[in-house]
Amino acid sequence: MHIILLGPPGAGKGTQAKSMSESLGIVHISSGDLLRDHQVRGTELGNTARSYMQQGLLVPDELIIGMIEERIRLPDAQVGYVLDGFPRTVEQAQALEKALEDQGEAIDRVVNISVSEEELVLRLGGRWICRQCQRPYHEVNSAPRKQGVCDDCGGDLYQREDDVPEAVSRRIKVFAEQTAPLIRYYREKGNLVGVDGEGSIEAVRESLLSAVA
Repeated sequence: MHIILLGPPGAGKGTQAKSMSESLGIVHISSGDLLRDHQVRGTELGNTARSYMQQGLLVPDELIIGMIEERIRLPDAQVGYVLDGFPRTVEQAQALEKALEDQGEAIDRVVNISVSEEELVLRLGGRWICRQCQRPYHEVNSAPRKQGVCDDCGGDLYQREDDVPEAVSRRIKVFAEQTAPLIRYYREKGNLVGVDGEGSIEAVRESLLSAVA
């Protein structure tokens, strides 16, 4: 089964994608994890992506798409996967569709996790990021073992200026505007379903599993 999880920053996509992969026996593929892995391994893709991130620039579509296409071709992904953090644009969705067509496959379900702006501001306000590997943490839900230090690479943690409440609200609005065409794209294809992401982790997980059953 091939599943995409959509949702705004703070919707819990990473947590739910991991849980779904375990429940369904498929692979969890996170675009953020792939970026970190390529950087740690020092691959050409990873080094190129790092150069953009160090300048505060978005990693270009072609790099992200290249990482995703490489990952879904690996043997363990042939049993199925849930994509977390990709695609983010219609262009990325079309590139993914083409890659899957080349393998005789397609996306089965696209699940959009809905969370109110008020809840997202609350969730994102305590977020911290590793300056070196970009792994995210949260003061309440996912604190590092040692305050201010990344569990994975030992890098310093910092809070981005756009994680303050006012900036979070702006980010949510921009995300909604940018994602609207992607949601329309999958709705027109008939494989989009919506899930309320404001319940408990367990309740949201059950709703997600029902949505892809």
